[in-house]
Amino acid sequence: MGRVAVDLIVPDVLEESCTTRQALERLATKWRVLLIYSLLPGPQRPAELRRRVPGITQKMLTETLRGMVEDGLVARRVLKADPPQHVEYELTPLGRTLEQPLAAICAWARDYGSR
Repeated sequence: MGRVAVDLIVPDVLEESCTTRQALERLATKWRVLLIYSLLPGPQRPAELRRRVPGITQKMLTETLRGMVEDGLVARRVLKADPPQHVEYELTPLGRTLEQPLAAICAWARDYGSR
């Protein structure tokens, strides 16, 4: 079977101004990727996310979610404003666009990860 030629646009990720580099710097953290996976099924409260992502501390969870909200990947919704406050997080439409690229990485890891 012959190979199909695919034209890829290869950005200059070595340049600090490259948007691809900037995206990789934001996404290439262990916790962000794991939280995206954890949020794919739908909205979740912080305690649920801590249970789903073993090893993440409360401080790291809070900092990571805050950054993801700032980047427009996650929405924070206040369910109960009075103390103790109850909030939940869910992927935004922008955050959901990462599902397919992350699925491709999982497929690659399944096929080649043990090499």
